Amino acid sequence: MHDKEHRRLTRQIDALGRKMPILKRPSQALMRRGWGAVRLPFSALMIVGGLLSFLPVLGIWMLPLGLLFLAFDVPILRKPMSGSFIRARRWGGQRIRAFKRRRLRK
Repeated sequence: MHDKEHRRLTRQIDALGRKMPILKRPSQALMRRGWGAVRLPFSALMIVGGLLSFLPVLGIWMLPLGLLFLAFDVPILRKPMSGSFIRARRWGGQRIRAFKRRRLRK
């Protein structure tokens, strides 16, 4: 279970907790061994919530987070999710920095 993609997913969840402190404790709890019985339904609910993002409170942000937690228990999802999450974070960071630069010029 501790392959390269699993370690990468763990690092990504830790980085997400550093960026968004409100998610740190819940994400650490969900990553514990033996919590698969909690993690799988949580992941499914997050994915469904992401698909229902047109409703208030629910958002598209729930979909990648649900897939990320699902990848802990579904080995076939580990490699695609570990790579795509890194690329998405990098792309988002670049967009935010570009937006701030444009805003400072005005």
